[in-house]
Parts: sequence; C-alpha cells; structure tokens
Amino acid sequence: MARNPHDASYSAYIKTQKIIRTVVCVFLCFMAVIPFYIMIINSTHASADVMKGIQILPGKYFGTNWASLMKRSRGMGTSLWGAMLHSLMISVPSTALMVYFSTLTAYGLTVYNFRLKLPANTFIMAILMIPQQVTIIGFVRAMIAMHLYDTYWPLIIPAIAAPSTYYFMKQYMEGGLSVEIIEAARIDGSGEFSTFNKIALPLMKPAMATQAIFAFVASWNNLYTPSMILVNQKKTTLPMFVQSMRSEQFRNDYGMIYLGLTVSVLPIFVVYFALSKYIIAGVALGGVKE
Repeated sequence: MARNPHDASYSAYIKTQKIIRTVVCVFLCFMAVIPFYIMIINSTHASADVMKGIQILPGKYFGTNWASLMKRSRGMGTSLWGAMLHSLMISVPSTALMVYFSTLTAYGLTVYNFRLKLPANTFIMAILMIPQQVTIIGFVRAMIAMHLYDTYWPLIIPAIAAPSTYYFMKQYMEGGLSVEIIEAARIDGSGEFSTFNKIALPLMKPAMATQAIFAFVASWNNLYTPSMILVNQKKTTLPMFVQSMRSEQFRNDYGMIYLGLTVSVLPIFVVYFALSKYIIAGVALGGVKE
C-alpha cells in the first residue's frame, strides 16, 4: 500500500533519509578534502614538526620552506617554475587535442552510417584494453627512429588517440546529441565541419569539460612516459621535479617537500574550478523538445 505524502510518519521518514544523505555527503567531502588540507598545513611547518604527527593549525615556516625550495631547485637542472612551465607546455595542448579529436571521432561514429562503423568502434575498444606498459618499448624506439626522442612532441601528439575519452564522449553523445539537429543544419546548407564545430561542440560542453579535467590531471601527473622520453634535465616536467625531491639529498626536509607538492597541485585546482561550471550546467541539459 502506497504511503500518504501527508502522513506524519512518512514525512519523518523522508526527513530522516535527507539527513542520512546529507551526513554521508558531508563525510565523503571531508574525506576528499582532508588530504589536501594536511598537505597545505604541513607545507607551513618545519620538518621536525611534520615528523611528530598530523598538524591541524598552520605553522610559521612557510617562508623558510619556500626559500629552501627555491635554493635547492637550482641544483636540479631546472627551477620549480621551469618544471611547471614544461608541464603546462605538454598538458595544455595534449588536453585540447585529446578532447577535440575524441569528440570528433565519437561524432563521426554516431552521426554517420557506413559499412565499417561497427568494426571501427570495436577496434578502438580493443586498443583501450592494451596497457601502456606493453607498448612503451616500441613507442620509445619509434620516437628515436623519428628523431623525436628527448622532445615534447611524443607527449603531445599521441594524445589525439584516446580510446577512453572517445568512449565517454560517444556514450554521452548518444543520449545528449540529437541527430535531427544535425540533419536540420545540413538542410540549411551547413558544411560538415561547420556543423560539428558550431552545433555539436556547444552541446557537448559538459562532457568535454569533464574529460578536459581528467585529461589535464592525467597529463599533469604523468611521470612514467616523460621519464622514458626526456633525458635532458632542462626539460624536466613537474612530476619529475617532485620525484627528484625524494632523493637522499632532500628526503629529510619534509616541509619543503610538502610545499613542492602544494605548488604542483595548484594548476589542477585552477583547471577544475574554471571548467566545473560547464559540468554543473550539463545537469540541466535536455534533448530536443518536440
């Protein structure tokens, strides 16, 4: 028997459910934020204070840790800002290429009907199953043969082929992009690339913003591939820079290490807050109203 919405017990039940959901959400939010809070707080303390245990309140050693970080980074081949610039030079174009071409591929395999449509989709999904570690040796040898070794190009151009991003965009496009809109644009004389860039891309902004965040974070935090491709210390990326701080020379200065980690995650926060509004707007995205 259905519950009466005006029944007092039913109202109490709904209120209890809301309280439980709120408590769970607050708890999950707290668990997500606390590691970043501890990292930032530790960056303001001396190494001896960090070793004593978890610090709750900010310390007075931020300036000292910053001076120590700047001083010691001079002996790493590149400065902290240089490593951050190198990471930006890789992450920004690779993210743009990954999101745009993955969306273009998903658009082609969603809107068009051709004989090899299913095999093409199956082939892309098969590539998704291959771990990067399996192909890294062949990839490095190919870059050496193409005289691209120790350059940033091998870290940027391959981002065009991103099966996981393609899969997400295709799933979103099947529910969020109406083929009727595309056909109406064709009837009005719009070219194929014009239709994609002016009609499809604006409708895909929420999905593109989501994947842009994931792609940027993955590229920004990527240590494995750059360490295999880049040998010149003057081209060190930020993850490689942070990794070098874990050497015996710097390992005991925990305050400086936490400060370096804090600086390394700041661009990620900037990208997230810049793109989060598109994700929120996507919640209200609907289909074609007839």
